[in-house]
Amino acid sequence: MTAQLRVDDAAPWKRRYRAPAILWTQLARGAPTRGLTSTNRSGVYQLYAWDVPTGQLTQLTDRPEGVPFGQLSPDGRYVTFLDDAQGNEIGHYVWVPFEGGEPEDLTPGLPPYSSFDLSVSLAGNRAAFIAVGVQGFQFYCLDLGPDSTVGEPRLLHQSKRLTSGVFLSQGGEIAVIGSTERTRLQHYSLVAFDATSGARIAELWDGPESSIRGAGFSPVAGDQRMLAATNRSGVRRPLVWNPRTGERVGLALTDLSGDVVPVDWSPDGRRILLCQHCRAVQQLYVYDLIGHSLQRLEHPPGTFDSGSGDIYWGPEGDIYAGWQDSTHPSQLIALDGETGAHLRTVLAAGEVPPSHPWRSITFSSSDGEGIQGWLGLPDGEGPFPTILETHGGPEYAVTEAFSPGAQAWLDYGYAYLMINFRGSTTFGRAFQEQIWGNLGHWEVEGMAAARAWLVDHGIARPKEILLTGRSYGGYLTLLALGKRPDLWAGGMAIVAVADWAVMYEDSADTLRGYMAALFGGTPEEKPEQYAASSPITYVEDVAAPVLIIQGHNDTRTTPRPVRAYEGRMRSLGKPIEVVWFDAGHAGWAQVELSIDHQELMLRFANRVLGLKGA
Repeated sequence: MTAQLRVDDAAPWKRRYRAPAILWTQLARGAPTRGLTSTNRSGVYQLYAWDVPTGQLTQLTDRPEGVPFGQLSPDGRYVTFLDDAQGNEIGHYVWVPFEGGEPEDLTPGLPPYSSFDLSVSLAGNRAAFIAVGVQGFQFYCLDLGPDSTVGEPRLLHQSKRLTSGVFLSQGGEIAVIGSTERTRLQHYSLVAFDATSGARIAELWDGPESSIRGAGFSPVAGDQRMLAATNRSGVRRPLVWNPRTGERVGLALTDLSGDVVPVDWSPDGRRILLCQHCRAVQQLYVYDLIGHSLQRLEHPPGTFDSGSGDIYWGPEGDIYAGWQDSTHPSQLIALDGETGAHLRTVLAAGEVPPSHPWRSITFSSSDGEGIQGWLGLPDGEGPFPTILETHGGPEYAVTEAFSPGAQAWLDYGYAYLMINFRGSTTFGRAFQEQIWGNLGHWEVEGMAAARAWLVDHGIARPKEILLTGRSYGGYLTLLALGKRPDLWAGGMAIVAVADWAVMYEDSADTLRGYMAALFGGTPEEKPEQYAASSPITYVEDVAAPVLIIQGHNDTRTTPRPVRAYEGRMRSLGKPIEVVWFDAGHAGWAQVELSIDHQELMLRFANRVLGLKGA
């Protein structure tokens, strides 16, 4: 039986949510006593100026919906972030002084835009960003003066095709973007431009079946080499490319399996930090470009968030890394730059109640493909009521990370399994790309196989397995409820996709380009596939109760399809609850809102299963 649900402030699951965590950090390369971090210590993820020698944090933003992402200028003078409306991710880039102050609009002459890509040269003389609007993906450069003046945006490139990733050389002479113009899918090439004239310099492309993604220029003045990774071999591998000369050098890593991606240059440009991803386990290495040698770092197990750039060389030759595992919230630690040994905690997370560990499991999908997942078990003897969660993305992979939501389920007697379904990154190119053009099919096959594994191993009660997920995971929750209705007791979807075609009409332009790349075309070009991949197509088959939690201001997973899905469910007399909140896609940035949503799900699950605490 599940434990009695506690909702008082002292409940362990609420204390885990409220424990301060370090989302990511950044050091100013030219002023390493200054840093920037995003933390929820105020109850909402905001940006904080970080005095590195003392560890003191000074809050810079104070918005109800939060500001979880930003960037520190290399000289440490300014912090830049996208100023949007209530978390809708559409607005203008602004910057504020490191000491605090009023935001200044960097692009007052441009219409509002969505953007996930901004870069500032290490010399501090130039910024570059991708602004996405009705004209498509527009790549701009801005000249930055020493007296804090900002030049007019200079358009270097424009495309209707998905464009992602912006990189500037140390002195701002070269600007590089990731482009999908050669293919309708998410196969990228790197295109380099002269950042002053806009003239195209070079392109690095590995053919129509491969993708190359950038990882940053050398920090050394005059060195115009950049790091990148290609999946030409079927897994990602690092390389060094000079756009001016065309020279390309791959790193000799024949003994390593899985994906290996570059994450940072040493300050002298001689060594490269690498992160290996193999079956959702991370391992850090240092590669010496002069001696062509590879050093494995003996660091603590867990997750190092290389996806957000949160692994980098520290000021004293050590390595700063954002770290967490299933029982410890995210924090910043220092590793020995030669051995990887844990030296100290630089920015601590808050204390949390004892938590349940995860372990990695693997099971076979319907075609024999191995699917990896992370399993947590509650106290007591099984079988248990069980939560099967699917992550967002789909281009993401869950590693051993701290999840207050997962721990809340475990506290109350639920088994918990999070899976890295087909489409997840770090399991090889074929695994990731198998879903392209046919979203949902292989993912749901994996979810059904996960259910079978849970039942066969005596972990889950067959009639008490519920689905949940956020964003793409919310989409898969709704889709699986309709495509395999006999398998699930209920589903809880957060900021979910209910109808891909309608969402395409309503989404920010960044997401339209992304959707077209995933499907291989627009809804007008691929109407049958958009319908086949949409949960609303299968509403008549849904048999279990549904809870949807959705944001009014979300431009990624937009509100209109959810309202239509709810209407169809109600017209058919099927049980559905829809709860709305006043924020965008990143509602998770607000701690109390996350707690409210978790309580809604706990009560919903207990009510559906007839357990205590409904």
